[in-house]
Amino acid sequence: MDMQATFQPLVTDPRRKIILFLFLMTAMFMATLDNQIVSTALPTIVGEFGHIERFGWIGSAYLLSLSAVMPLYGKLGDLFGRKYVMMTAIAIFTVGSAVCGLAVSMDTLIAARVLQGLGGGGIMVSIFSVNADLFEPRERARYQSYSSLVLMASGAIGPVLGGTMSDLFGWRSIFLVNIPIGVIVLLGLAWMLPYRKPHRRPKIDYAGALLLATVTTSIVIAADGSSLFGSLFSPQTAIVLAIGIVAASLWVFVERKASEPIVPIPLFRNSTFTLLLIISVMSGGIAIGMANYFALFLQTTTGLSPSAAGGFFILLTGGIVCGSISAGRIISRTGRYKPFAVASLTISTFAFAVLSQLHYGTPGWVVGLLMLLHGIGIGLAQQVPVIGVQNAAPARDVGAATGSVTLSRMGGASIAISIYGAIIGASIGASHVVLPGAGRIEELTPKMMAALPEASRILVQEAYAAAFSPLFMTSCAMGLVGLIAAIMLKPVQLPGIVKAAPAE
Repeated sequence: MDMQATFQPLVTDPRRKIILFLFLMTAMFMATLDNQIVSTALPTIVGEFGHIERFGWIGSAYLLSLSAVMPLYGKLGDLFGRKYVMMTAIAIFTVGSAVCGLAVSMDTLIAARVLQGLGGGGIMVSIFSVNADLFEPRERARYQSYSSLVLMASGAIGPVLGGTMSDLFGWRSIFLVNIPIGVIVLLGLAWMLPYRKPHRRPKIDYAGALLLATVTTSIVIAADGSSLFGSLFSPQTAIVLAIGIVAASLWVFVERKASEPIVPIPLFRNSTFTLLLIISVMSGGIAIGMANYFALFLQTTTGLSPSAAGGFFILLTGGIVCGSISAGRIISRTGRYKPFAVASLTISTFAFAVLSQLHYGTPGWVVGLLMLLHGIGIGLAQQVPVIGVQNAAPARDVGAATGSVTLSRMGGASIAISIYGAIIGASIGASHVVLPGAGRIEELTPKMMAALPEASRILVQEAYAAAFSPLFMTSCAMGLVGLIAAIMLKPVQLPGIVKAAPAE
């Protein structure tokens, strides 16, 4: 049946449709910005609450809860209607933002970030579902490209905005600003978005989603075992890993029986799908997972203010945009995506190898150049896992395969953030730097650090530079694992891109 003939848009008035789309983009900007805006404010937050060993959990908790609920929200929208599911997600996110802004301890803040993520995951999924109801297929591609621009903009603006707001109004403002925005978007959607009663009643794989979330959470907690339980090899860590292994085994069993599984097990028989998931996990770890740590590195080893450190992220995002646009055009002409996966991970692995050798006195432009290079690396393969799995999966499983890439990327970021946090916490804890009258070095905010005598400031910068060396080497190792997987990919050519070369 012709999709164009059967498509019934949710809204027919073009002006109302555009206004609704702007509300949707505002919600998306708010949800995606929240992972970026917090990065440059984190050193200030750690300075107030302490517990640098839990630094990573502020980002990891958000990404983990966001990725855990994403598979459910799409089907909840099919079951109960997009409007109220999306409004619920925005309400949860807004309440979570309020609790973040009022947090009284590191533990409170981490818990509030989990709540934010539960709403943020719903916002991300529901927006694309509502777009599909608003725009006919021919229009949809154009508006999805605008969504990509919003994602890029949040990556560029977030760190700068977070640093500036933290400097001017305090770190709590970066969360509290979401409250009026969330309320405005909620009122706009309540007033302008029609409710379409769903006719389909999909079977939701609740058990599969819960078990998959348990597996990911277990890995993240075990990776952070040194700070949570005192040792990576503690009995508690072993118990958490055992829970993860049992959950993974049950998940495989449940997915084999489910009528609409979160991830169809037969997909894993295709080596291309499995290799692309490995690339996606590693890419999430070195791209999304590294954002917060670049901000900490810049502020602790170069003495930059939060707003100045945020400026460096423009180079990172600029590199991503350049790499992504270039790769997209060439892939569309040649149909080859493997070279871009190999090039991407080679560049990022090299950038982290060099970063691991930097000392505290390294000029800022060197760090900026390496961030630009890493950004180009991220951009070159940003589309590869999605394009690759959509081509490799059977038509009936394209949606599940695409969702698997998103989950693996977010899961990789969450796991990497916990590993990075454990490395920094252990390294700084073992540095034994004593600053008379200044307290522990992990409790220094960027402003306090700038006010230290030069000799004390150098001691702090040296301690952090030494802590970041193993962190960057870990990222380098992740890039290397991804690179090996990329090299093992089959040299597939996407169908319908170019005509076959004449036989010689």
